[in-house]
Amino acid sequence: MSRTWLYFFLAGAATGATVALLTAPQSGAETRRKLKQAKEHLADRASRVGSAISEAYRSATTAGKEGFVRTMNGSPARASGSISASNH
Repeated sequence: MSRTWLYFFLAGAATGATVALLTAPQSGAETRRKLKQAKEHLADRASRVGSAISEAYRSATTAGKEGFVRTMNGSPARASGSISASNH
């Protein structure tokens, strides 16, 4: 999976928020305050994306290994036989 789509998504979200704030009827100071808040919120969310993707990848990898082990052991139960999911 490429990170490029994520960057485009975040850029689109930031652009949409900026346009919405700039077209709303309010004072310049209020608009700047809201833009600053939106920027901080977006930066906070963006900083958590990498770790969330990494965790999802680890979880999917573990589930895939466990499924492989169950298939190899011929058992629908959790792996506990000679093949171990912890061996890479």
